[in-house]
Amino acid sequence: MDALRLSTDPAEMDVAAIHAALGGMYWAQGIPLEVVRRSVKGSMPFGIFDGSRQVAFARVVTDRATFAYVADVYVMEEYRGRGLAARLMDAVFAHPDLQGLRRWLLMTRDAHGLYERYGFARVPGNDRMMEKVDREVYTRPPTTE
Repeated sequence: MDALRLSTDPAEMDVAAIHAALGGMYWAQGIPLEVVRRSVKGSMPFGIFDGSRQVAFARVVTDRATFAYVADVYVMEEYRGRGLAARLMDAVFAHPDLQGLRRWLLMTRDAHGLYERYGFARVPGNDRMMEKVDREVYTRPPTTE
């Protein structure tokens, strides 16, 4: 896995590859290329690359102050089982622009276990929606390290 590289540079994202992958996902079947292009441009993208080939992707829609929505997380089938989804989520939660947020949301049909490891919980009454809330984020004394 050392040859795999993570990037958050929007200019590096392979929109055509993302579009091709998303078109096969249950949540984005039939999505137009231009919609994918705008979604990548309008959010914070996270990509994993094997050389120049994009093999995994996630994006975060956020105000960078209070709220974030995790979307379009995927790993190409031949790269699954290598911990790449966790590597994407580690990068998301380590990103400096995503610190101190009060609420995170996402939707999933089949990856609840992955997101539970990052503190997400199912929203009552909605099996697909998950949230992570830090209700004390504004009142907790800052840590000094």
